[in-house]
Amino acid sequence: MNRYRDYNTYLKKIFGERVQKISLDAGLGCPNRDGKISERGCIFCNRHGSGTGAWIERGLSITEQITRSKEYLAKRYKARKFIAYFQSFTNTYAPVSRLKSLYDEALEDIDFVGLSVATRPDCIDEEILDLLDSYQQSHLVWLEYGLQSSHRKTLDRINRGHGVGDFVHSVHLANARNLNVCAHVILGLPGENRTMMLETARFLSSLPVQGVKIHLLYVVRGTELETLYRNGGLHCLEREEYVGLVVDFLELLPPHMVIQRITGDPSGKELVAPLWAETKTETINLIRKTLERENRWQGRLFQKFSTGK
Repeated sequence: MNRYRDYNTYLKKIFGERVQKISLDAGLGCPNRDGKISERGCIFCNRHGSGTGAWIERGLSITEQITRSKEYLAKRYKARKFIAYFQSFTNTYAPVSRLKSLYDEALEDIDFVGLSVATRPDCIDEEILDLLDSYQQSHLVWLEYGLQSSHRKTLDRINRGHGVGDFVHSVHLANARNLNVCAHVILGLPGENRTMMLETARFLSSLPVQGVKIHLLYVVRGTELETLYRNGGLHCLEREEYVGLVVDFLELLPPHMVIQRITGDPSGKELVAPLWAETKTETINLIRKTLERENRWQGRLFQKFSTGK
């Protein structure tokens, strides 16, 4: 049996073949960096943000980024269909006219069957959601919200700049338009124990969220988190700890939820700790083997939870 509903299988069932995401950098920045909310950013994020290797700093347009990525991915994965993934920083942080221009440029390519937009839950409004909804007539659309934790104390500690209520509100706004929502969470955040991390799983299970990306907290160079780690203020999870947490987390999620990611893949050039994070495939295999060996699966302990936050 398939022990969790993985993203690749989900896409194959829809499109009948492998579909590959292409990460794009629109250069839209972040309100948690430009002074609107804060100038510090999240403590785990360096100047490149998460994702694409700073395509925009190399002066590449969306079309140029797609051309370069498609050639590589088509050779490596034999993929013929793609999803435009606006990944770096906050990809709804601009006027709607500019967002439409960026999304349209990516989706002009006939090989693109989907659009995935990563953003903050406090950078969404009705007009932006209407724009995203308009693409659903011709493409698979996912809206990815960075939550990281369901605990306000943790969000304050990592300088996230938004609250849990912002996430709940943005999920319901998207749900009103039948937009697919994927929540990003991080396991191993400063100050969080196993109980707190699993409370985040229960929290997500109580909401109309269709997908989740589960990330490991890793330390990269040039971040506040690096300073905290080097000063002895952060314990990174061991691989065995992380594997056990992911298995526990999956059991609490509803069976229908699409698991888009079960660990991260940091750049080896930037990674400070834990060093085992570099071997992503080994971690994924350990999670799968643990589920199989212990006869556990996504949704085994799922219940309908009420939002208490």
